[in-house]
Amino acid sequence: MTIPDTNKPLTILIAADTYPPHVNGAAQFGYRLAKGMTARGHNVHVLACRPDTGKSYTEFRDEATVHRLRSHGVFTHEYFRICFPWEIKKEISLLFDKVQPDVVHIQSHYMIGEHVLYEAVKRGIRIVATNHFMPENLNPFLPFPQWFKDIVGRISWKDMGKVMGQADVVTTPTPLAAKAMHQHAFLRKVLPLSNGIDSSAYELQPGEIIEPHANPTVLFVGRLAEEKHINVLIDAVAKTPRELNVNLEIVGGGEVRPALEAQVAKLGLGDRVRFLGLASDEDLREAYIKADIFCMPGTAELQSLVTLEAMSASTPVLLANAMALPHLVRDGENGYLFTPNDSNELAAKITHLVELPKDELVAMGKLSREMVEPHSINGTLQTFEDLYRGASYEDKVV
Repeated sequence: MTIPDTNKPLTILIAADTYPPHVNGAAQFGYRLAKGMTARGHNVHVLACRPDTGKSYTEFRDEATVHRLRSHGVFTHEYFRICFPWEIKKEISLLFDKVQPDVVHIQSHYMIGEHVLYEAVKRGIRIVATNHFMPENLNPFLPFPQWFKDIVGRISWKDMGKVMGQADVVTTPTPLAAKAMHQHAFLRKVLPLSNGIDSSAYELQPGEIIEPHANPTVLFVGRLAEEKHINVLIDAVAKTPRELNVNLEIVGGGEVRPALEAQVAKLGLGDRVRFLGLASDEDLREAYIKADIFCMPGTAELQSLVTLEAMSASTPVLLANAMALPHLVRDGENGYLFTPNDSNELAAKITHLVELPKDELVAMGKLSREMVEPHSINGTLQTFEDLYRGASYEDKVV
């Protein structure tokens, strides 16, 4: 395996099984990584599935040259796409011939990531692998009993170890995720490395005025999926005292939206819960800034970029006490944790925050903003660039 030159710009191939227009944390990370490395002067190529039906093609985007592979829809999900190995292996090989990457960075051990890794191993090209996966992420795609999903989860962990174990460096967003990879995928050296965020993008600018909501408002942002447990948040809002008139904004799209809309109607919350769908970057930023509280009830978050975005906007947070979310809360200082799936506890904590004096809520939001600083996108990009050029960061490996 050759180490890329430490001075010249690199040709980087990012293999992303999910990429915009897909809406999820892994897709957003892949986009930001490509954009950041291009801004640093590197020649960046992204290999991702085509988001619709048709032949493979290449598009030239601001963040990178994006190569879209032929893909197929699945009946269990509205936008998830899969690539068949026998259709993409030769195309991947030909792309390597054309691009001649110095380093490849795979974003998962599935489909595209797996076969890009195998091709890089064969050619002696340096490989960095980042894991964004938890078995719960598969649940929306598997309309089967839980015992069967558990079997699939164990197989997926085993496959992750088999594939990513061949990479030169393996990373994941948090120490907790690294420990899960030790335990379930038997990967012994994993570098915890934040996905990174440009926190300044979510701050009020000098002289900028964004009017607050008329009523106290809780915000959720993310894919409307089973493992996010948005139904628990809706139930909690319904259980808050009516005179507080707590509102809820839900930003995102996904397979459970019809069920959530039915739940809102059944609870008589049509005047207090707003589904905003997929939001532009500008509208999303405004939603973060205007919200009084950000809530993430999900139980399969490896880091939760949307929570970091909300914290960057100086918003107090209410987060499920699950996976990586506890790392983003100093309980009672910048927000609170709550027991996963416990809408009664969540309702009580929403009520408590809404009833706090304004200055105390502002102080909690200010601490949220301060806590985001270690997750600087510039630091993340610099570390990945160092890894691409051969750094090991052995002292930080878990």
